[in-house]
Amino acid sequence: MSTSAVVAAAIQCDPQVGLENKDKNLARTLELVTEAADHGANLVVLPELVNTGYSFATRDEAYAHAEKLTGPTVQAWTDLARARGIHLVGGLAELDGVRLFDTAVLIGPDRLIGHYRKTHLWQREKLVFTPGDLGFPVFDTRIGRIGLLVCWDIWFPEVARLLSVQGADVVCSANNWVWTPPPLFDDTGRCMAAYLTMTASHVNNLPIVAANRVGEERGAKFLGCSLITGTDGWPASEVAATEGETIIYANLDLMASRSATIWNELNDLPRDRRTDLYDPLLGYRGGQAYPR
Repeated sequence: MSTSAVVAAAIQCDPQVGLENKDKNLARTLELVTEAADHGANLVVLPELVNTGYSFATRDEAYAHAEKLTGPTVQAWTDLARARGIHLVGGLAELDGVRLFDTAVLIGPDRLIGHYRKTHLWQREKLVFTPGDLGFPVFDTRIGRIGLLVCWDIWFPEVARLLSVQGADVVCSANNWVWTPPPLFDDTGRCMAAYLTMTASHVNNLPIVAANRVGEERGAKFLGCSLITGTDGWPASEVAATEGETIIYANLDLMASRSATIWNELNDLPRDRRTDLYDPLLGYRGGQAYPR
């Protein structure tokens, strides 16, 4: 069987909110994606809301930053992806009528392939954005089947599992992992979000390319720790530091995801799932399922 050799890059950068910064944020993404492509990357992932920054003071401010998918950010990313022959994932504030979405776009070498709207909103995001309404799509591309998630989605194991059972070969995770009450890091310098990414990768045998931002913005501080996992869940290269812009790279064989779920002659992850017993979870519709 032929392989699908991919050089993945997770870009860790420091966008800043404010209309005076928006053009600079976009220009910086173009610089960093170009650098990644110069190093051979053909699957490049940028953080969440990377063209606008994160900490909107009001919903009106978010509207002022937001764009349609036909807007200048997606156009600039599409032009660059076409020029370099790469697949690119990036996060932006999407304007759709009067609704705002925290969206990740997937762009191929010749067009916008698709987009995902963040489903699980974190804290004040709920005052700005509409929860995603597209489900968890998986997109066929030249390099393999790509699923998307955004930031806090990784805390919900159903997201990666749904992408897995729909046949994703890789998951691209655009993030703004923010500092939360301590402890933030263990003795290795890794944060909980990195472990959750590794766990989701391991239990679904899917590589995950997770790009997070760094820096401070209006009192919020971001965790860094961008990483790329292999099908076994372990980092396929170094985990990025907690501070500082950087790009991490890893060589991935996306076709390996299609057989990685077969662990041995007796254990096959999809076949071992007891879907006959999962109805209580599948029928759960919010709130607390059972009293405690």
